[in-house]
Amino acid sequence: MPSVSVFIENPAGSNVKHHHDEERFLLSQVEQVGAPFPYPYGFVPGTLAPDGDAVDCFVITGRPLQTGDVVTAEVIGLMEQTDANGANHNVLALLPGDPTPDFPAVRDELARFIVEVFRGLPGRESQAGRLLPAEDALAYLAACTPGSLAPPR
Repeated sequence: MPSVSVFIENPAGSNVKHHHDEERFLLSQVEQVGAPFPYPYGFVPGTLAPDGDAVDCFVITGRPLQTGDVVTAEVIGLMEQTDANGANHNVLALLPGDPTPDFPAVRDELARFIVEVFRGLPGRESQAGRLLPAEDALAYLAACTPGSLAPPR
């Protein structure tokens, strides 16, 4: 299974969203959000998603990862998400040695989070879509890598 590096911005269980300068990894802003992160969440350095930020990534693990950690994780899926600016999908990744997750349960948990995290903030509400397989996540990552010929999906 192909792997990516993930910079962790937000630990699982936190209601605080950390924003970082994605090139220098420096903290730029902190905000309270409406739901705790179900899994460690961050971004894939060196990518550029349609929203102008690096590709978002949830690391599906029970291991405690903290803000500022950088991990190598195996790409296992893509959670579709849309907001006022269009597509804002999330790559799903797994730490080496962790068990394969229950994908329907992960999809349900992420769908609840996506809807609740910015509820009530105009222009920031999000809709959850399908949970797609690793092949779709890899195609999305390729399309979001500078120099790639494929347009983002």
